Amino acid sequence: MNRTGRVLLVTALVAVVAMAFRVSWNALRDIANAIGADHTAATLYPFVVDGLMALALVATLVLAGRDRNFALRVLGTYTLASLVLNYVHGLIPALHGASVDWGRLADWDPANYALVLLATSLPVGSIYFGSDLVAKVLHHHPAPIPTPVMNADESSEIVSNRSTADLTESTPAPLPVAPVRMPDPVAVEFMKSTLPLKPVPTAPAIERHAVAADSTRPRRATGRVPEAARTPRPKRTPDELLDEARKATADWPDTNLTAEGIRREVHTSPANARTLRDTLRAERGLQVA
Repeated sequence: MNRTGRVLLVTALVAVVAMAFRVSWNALRDIANAIGADHTAATLYPFVVDGLMALALVATLVLAGRDRNFALRVLGTYTLASLVLNYVHGLIPALHGASVDWGRLADWDPANYALVLLATSLPVGSIYFGSDLVAKVLHHHPAPIPTPVMNADESSEIVSNRSTADLTESTPAPLPVAPVRMPDPVAVEFMKSTLPLKPVPTAPAIERHAVAADSTRPRRATGRVPEAARTPRPKRTPDELLDEARKATADWPDTNLTAEGIRREVHTSPANARTLRDTLRAERGLQVA
């Protein structure tokens, strides 16, 4: 129901309650006059009975548990009492003109005593029960509303069922994944064949390295070594490289005279190794590659 419908419903309820109170007010006022109340007390008497009924109704809507049950019992008791007094007012026409004797609500004495006791005890009960209900309402702390817990399947289903307009942000498009190209097997085999083979350390050497590693503290990575701290290597001239290559390959067969072999033997760059290879092959009268 929308807001306008709720307002109209509450307004109609208030109007009905006000008219019902006006009808009951006439009967309760005459009952109060019959039990000896003056004009002012008789006018206020209906507010004592029916007013506590309204208070108990509000407390029923606010309270919970045992307090709510107590408010319901008060509401039912005063509703029944008001019904009995209105019924007695309808049975005794003399009450309408205030011509009945004081303290006389029925011809039968036991019934008369019970009705007078009921009518006179309702104001005192309103003081007691009304104060108790107000105290319970003021000290009432509503329980927090628990947050519903959803598992992963329910949450994913709810998110998937939401429309695009309900989402706060649009879902970003997936980023393209660049394919990873594997190296050519031929190139891998060539790289394996050209890499120098390192000798496998023997058992005593492995034990010595293990002992040294255990005895020394781990070194901290210091980054790139500055140029001033490096060991200076003398730069060789082309003639010196050629002399070293001639001495190193003097007993080599022609098939082993390659740039890679010269580079590893002389410890020079690939470009210098190719130049040395061409020069040595030319000196042996071989075809330059």
